[in-house]
Amino acid sequence: MKKLNPRRLWALCRKESYQIVRDPSSILVAFILPVILLFVMGYAINLDADHMRIGLLREDPGPAAVRLEQTLRASRYFEVHAGTSRDGLVTRMAHGEIRGIVIVKGDFTSKLKQGHGDAAIQVLTDGAEPNTAAFIAAYARGAFDTWQQGLAADLGAHPSPALDLRLRTWFNPSNVSRNFLVPGSIAVVMTIIGALLTSLVVAREWERGTMEALLATPVTKAELLMSKIIPYYILGMLAMVLCLGVSVFLMGVPFRGSLAALFGLSTLFLGCALGMGLFLSTVLRSQFNAALAALTSAFLPALMLSGFVFEIDSMPKILQFLTRIIPARYFASSLQTLFQAGTVGALLWVNALGLGLLMLFWLGLTAWKTRRTLD
Repeated sequence: MKKLNPRRLWALCRKESYQIVRDPSSILVAFILPVILLFVMGYAINLDADHMRIGLLREDPGPAAVRLEQTLRASRYFEVHAGTSRDGLVTRMAHGEIRGIVIVKGDFTSKLKQGHGDAAIQVLTDGAEPNTAAFIAAYARGAFDTWQQGLAADLGAHPSPALDLRLRTWFNPSNVSRNFLVPGSIAVVMTIIGALLTSLVVAREWERGTMEALLATPVTKAELLMSKIIPYYILGMLAMVLCLGVSVFLMGVPFRGSLAALFGLSTLFLGCALGMGLFLSTVLRSQFNAALAALTSAFLPALMLSGFVFEIDSMPKILQFLTRIIPARYFASSLQTLFQAGTVGALLWVNALGLGLLMLFWLGLTAWKTRRTLD
């Protein structure tokens, strides 16, 4: 086995660096694409259920019903549209103009005064979107409870509940979904960047005919692979710094963890992504096919199976097992921990172990498939 020649490796890395600078697609993938994707995912994907449009039919003109309407309008979760008939509101809900209907019947105040305990409101929701329907029902119930508490205070009643619930959110106290989604988005973005950057390099050499010239030199297989990985690793880390800056300074997502842990985990993850892209480039030898395969095999699993959007524990058992071979699962979990909770060593070490094993797998597979011969 030939020894690694540092001088030869440095010359190959310089050659690859010149190729990066001269090829605008690499700069586009590393610096323009992540910013665009981060803004799209950070702002277009929103799990916050605010300002949901609901219709309100108030058939009772009494003061209690009026106050209930005011409570609904004061809620930040609802955008209330008053209606004059049930049929008209149902039609609007069927057309998607509103997501639910709150009906206050004409005998609401009279039943309330009689004290029978059956003064109630009716809530109709659009079951085409089950999550939104559940949100509307829960928030309407919360607004009704708020109205009841205000009514009890006006009457001088101060009931002591059996349980005094005081909610406290530890890691995302503002309950802004962007603080959770943006770190996961970075994992997806870095998956695309890492796989795309190296999916083209070997295929480009074969298409341009320069691979034959390289194979005619004393360059070893290790030197060839390292010269393809090192420059793109540096480019990927610069892209990671860019994503971190955009997330914290432009999008306002707090970062509570250690930068050393972030860059250490990013190194392991880039090893996985770059190794996978280099493997595809080595096997397929076509830039178009390699790029298409990289997008399909990297982007879709990272988006669907990383836990970034869909909870892994709610997936079928076979898919839960499959997520264990997806590097983005460990990286997304690590980024969400570092951004929201801080440097939690027990969790980060488990993710680092998963990323390290997958990095060895992809780089080892690429080294095994690389040949210094013409097929």
